[in-house]
Amino acid sequence: MRTCRVGLVGAGGVAQRHAKVLTGFEDVELLGVTDVARDAAEALAGTHGARTFADVDALLAAGPDAVYVCVPPFAHGPVEEAVIAAGVPMFVEKPVAVDLETAERIADLVQQRGLLTGVGHHWRYLHVVEEARRLLADRPVRMVNGAWLDKVPPVAWWARRDRSGGPVVEQAAHVLDLVRLLVGEATEVTAYGDGTPPPVEGADIDSVTAATLRFASGAVGTLTAACVLTWKHRAGLEILADGLALSLAEDGLTIRDADGERHLPADPDGARVAVDRAFVDAVRGVGDDVRVPYAEALRTQRLALAVAESARTGRSVALPTGPAARLTPAVADAAPAEGVTVDA
Repeated sequence: MRTCRVGLVGAGGVAQRHAKVLTGFEDVELLGVTDVARDAAEALAGTHGARTFADVDALLAAGPDAVYVCVPPFAHGPVEEAVIAAGVPMFVEKPVAVDLETAERIADLVQQRGLLTGVGHHWRYLHVVEEARRLLADRPVRMVNGAWLDKVPPVAWWARRDRSGGPVVEQAAHVLDLVRLLVGEATEVTAYGDGTPPPVEGADIDSVTAATLRFASGAVGTLTAACVLTWKHRAGLEILADGLALSLAEDGLTIRDADGERHLPADPDGARVAVDRAFVDAVRGVGDDVRVPYAEALRTQRLALAVAESARTGRSVALPTGPAARLTPAVADAAPAEGVTVDA
């Protein structure tokens, strides 16, 4: 494949970012854009000299080599099903769904088809993440503390639990993904929300959430999420291991050990380029560095929704482990989710 022809589903801010990156690659052609907001699709397509398609089926009929699914959390499902049925490699922006039932269904279809996939957890392409992994390779992690303390994004659907999943699912998923990478799988979470929505019209999400986590390795941790500020205050994690303290965020890694303290800056824009470069190379058959395929993103989705479930019910949630582990909670449902142990 000399040129990778990419179709975009969605024309919002994240789709615009991917379009800018992809059109900067000499071996990529932006085939076209489709969005339920026709004006937005036309504007994005026009910016990059691409076509506008009426819907996903029309885009797929044009024969893309890959499709980027950049839709809000609540809109996932039907788009992915159409792309999978067409057998087209698929990149999905996080979070992969607003619920777990949808994500599990898509993951099953991807596995059955043997489809090449990637998910937009671009933090995994920060070189400081690889340095953190190296430093932790021979030291057991004792504790991890993650946080995403931010504002309510300026989109109407975000403050609705059934549309975004809430801050833990929509924002803190980046942090939880790195927690899983660096610490391992969580086995139990207990979380609490404040039960008070932020001062945004129609909001029903918690303004703040606090969670404790227990890991299969024996490590323990916390996660805090908030959307009550007017700026992005902090997003990242701190890890304590024997004789080592790491502070990791999108903009760098601070290392403290017996030799003192040092800081390694990171390049978040470079990571956003790298995640797309890796996926395009995989589609073209010239690379194999997709770090978060759909099945891996599903594990992060399970953890995020377990935290959200515990915060909603006020009860602990045990996460099954192992290759056959499955959860099927829906954040909006009142009953405990099938496959999730909820302690009284």
